[in-house]
Amino acid sequence: MSYLNFDKNLMINLEQSLPKEMLRTNKSGAYHCTTIVGCNTRKQHGLLVIPIPDMDDKAHILLSSLDETVIQHGVPFNLGLHEYEGNVFSPNGHKYIREFSCETVPSMTFRVGGVILKKEKVFISHENRILIRYTLLDAHSETTLRFTPFLAFRNANDLCVENDAINKETRPVANGIATCLYHGYPELFMQLSSEPKWVGEGNWYKNIVYNKDRDRGIPYKEDLWVPGYFEVPIHKGESIIFSASTKEEDPKEFQKVYEDELLSRTSRTSFYNSLKNSAKQFYLKKPDGLYLMAGYPWYNVRARDELMALPGCTLAIDHKEDFEAMVATFEQALKRYIETGEKDKTIGEIDLPDIPLWLIWTIQQYRRNYGNAECKKRYGTLIKYLIEAIRDGKITNLTLHGNGLIYSFGKNTPVTWLSASIDGRPVIPRTGYIVEFNALWYNALCFYLSLYENDKRKYVAELRELAEKVKESFTATFLNPHGYLYDYVDGNYTDLEVRPNMVIAIGLEYSPLDRRERKRVLDLATRELLTPKGLRSLSPKSYAYRPVYVGNPYERELAVHQGPARPWLFGFYADAYLKIFGMSGTGFIERMLIGYEEEMTEGCIGSLSELYDANPPYTGRGAVSTAKNVGEILRTIRIVKEYNKLQNS
Repeated sequence: MSYLNFDKNLMINLEQSLPKEMLRTNKSGAYHCTTIVGCNTRKQHGLLVIPIPDMDDKAHILLSSLDETVIQHGVPFNLGLHEYEGNVFSPNGHKYIREFSCETVPSMTFRVGGVILKKEKVFISHENRILIRYTLLDAHSETTLRFTPFLAFRNANDLCVENDAINKETRPVANGIATCLYHGYPELFMQLSSEPKWVGEGNWYKNIVYNKDRDRGIPYKEDLWVPGYFEVPIHKGESIIFSASTKEEDPKEFQKVYEDELLSRTSRTSFYNSLKNSAKQFYLKKPDGLYLMAGYPWYNVRARDELMALPGCTLAIDHKEDFEAMVATFEQALKRYIETGEKDKTIGEIDLPDIPLWLIWTIQQYRRNYGNAECKKRYGTLIKYLIEAIRDGKITNLTLHGNGLIYSFGKNTPVTWLSASIDGRPVIPRTGYIVEFNALWYNALCFYLSLYENDKRKYVAELRELAEKVKESFTATFLNPHGYLYDYVDGNYTDLEVRPNMVIAIGLEYSPLDRRERKRVLDLATRELLTPKGLRSLSPKSYAYRPVYVGNPYERELAVHQGPARPWLFGFYADAYLKIFGMSGTGFIERMLIGYEEEMTEGCIGSLSELYDANPPYTGRGAVSTAKNVGEILRTIRIVKEYNKLQNS
C-alpha cells in the first residue's frame, strides 16, 4: 500500500476528501493543483496553470478541469465533480472512486459497474504540459471514454464570467484540437494518443463555486467555457493518454515521454521522501538562473522566504549543485540592487533590510554540510562584501549604530517577516532594534570570524571587537528582567510581547546569550509558543492573541501574525534545544516531528501549509504548500540524523 493512500470510504465522503489537496509543478513556474477528488475548491485550482512572461509572468489558468465519462451500451457515467450554488455537487463522479494513491504520481481508480478505470497524472518537467494516462483494467463490453475540457484562460487570482469577447473557434491538430479564448494568451493544445472524435458543442457552465474562497469572504463563483468533447473507444488492457500543452506534440511520443518522466520522480514512500518531493516542486528554472518559489498556489519568488527555505530544500536532500546555483543567482541580484538600486524582476522583496543577514545564515548552513575550507573558498568574499555593505550603510533601511546594533524603521511599512498590513500600514509596527535582525548580525560577524580565526589582519581584529560590542549591547538591550527577549526596542519603548523571534536568536549557531540565558528563553518558548505544528506567532497570554486564521481578508490580516503557528520556526527551536541538551534532546525533537508527519495526509498531501491555527486541532491554512516550512522541517530531520549518527559512532 502507498504511503499516501486513500480508500473508497474517505473518497466518497466529501466532508473528508474535499479539504485534501494535491500539487504537482513543472519546476519552471507552471503547476497543477486541485483536490484529491478532482473538484476545484479555490480560484487558483487548475489542471494546467502556467506563467505567461509576455503578459505579466503571473500564473494563468488555461485548463481548469477535465471531466471523464465512461460510456457503455450508450449509457454515460460522468466521473467529474463540480460544486454549484446552493451546495449542489454535480455530476457526483466521486461515488465511483475506489482508491486514490500518490506514491509516484497521482493515481485514481474508478469502478463503474464492470468497468475498472485507472487514471494517472504527470506534469512534464520544465514544459507547460500535463499528461493524463487512462488504463482500462477491466470491462465486459465495448467501452468509450468521453473527455470534456473546462477552460478558463484567466489570471489565477481572478474569476471568469460569461462574455462576448471570447474566441470560440477551435482548429484541428494531430489527434485533437487547439484553441485560444483571448488575445495575448498562448494556444492550448489538447490531444490524445489515439485518434478521437471531436464534437464541437460549445457551452458556458455557469456559477461554479469555489468553497475555499467563499469561506475566505472573497468572490467565489465563475463561469467556464466548454468548447465540446472528445470521444475515443478503449479496450481492456489498453492505455490512452490525454495531453494538454501550449504547443503541439506528437501523439506517438506520449507514452515514451510519460515513462521517461516517471524515472525522475521521488517515490513518496515515507515522511522524508514526501518532503523531499515537495521541496523539489518549489524549484524554478528560468533562462537567467535557478530560483526557489515561496509556495503555491499564489506565491512567486520572495527573497526572505527563498533564503529561509534554501538549505532544507537543497542541502538537506543532497542537492548541493542546486544550492550553489540558487545562491549564485541570488548573489547577482542582491549585489545589483545594493550597487544600483535596481530591483530584480524575479526575486521579490529583495530590498528588505534583513535580506543580506539571511543570505549569510543560508551560506552558514553550507559550511555545516561541507566544512570550513570549502565554504571559505566559495563564499568568504561574498560574506565580507555583505558585512561591509552593512557597515558602510549601503543596505536600505539598515543603519549601524555606535553601540554595534543595527536599526530599521518599520512604523509605516512592514520590514520583518511579520508583514501583515491593513491599508498599507503594518499591523505590528516592529521598528528600531529588532531582535532577530540583531541576532543575525551578531551571528554573521561570528561566522565570518570563525572562517578566518587564525587570520592576523587588522580587519579581522576590528570585526572581533565589533562582535564583542554587539554581544554586550544585545544583552543590555533585549534581555529583560523576566528572562526572555524584547521583540523590538525603539528608544524608550520595549515591546514585551512573547513572540518566536527570540527563538531565532537562541537557535543561531552563534548566539549573543550564554547557555543559562538561552535556557530561560527556551523554557518560556516551550511553555507559551510550542505546538505540534510549529511555534505560535504570539503567546496565548497576550490580549491581541487570535489563534484561528479565518474570516474575511481584514479579519485574516489581523490574525495572521497574532497567534497562528509556523512550522519553519521549529527549525530554530530544534537548533536551540539541541544546543542546550545535546544528544539527550534528540528523542524530544523526533517526537515533535510526528506532528508534521501527520500533515502528510492532510491539507496539501505530502507537503506543509503556510500556517496552522494556534489551538487544537491546529488546522492548516493559507497557501497549501510552503517552501520555508518544508525546508526547515527537512533541515531539522537532517540535523537529528547527524546527532544520532554521532551518538552511535
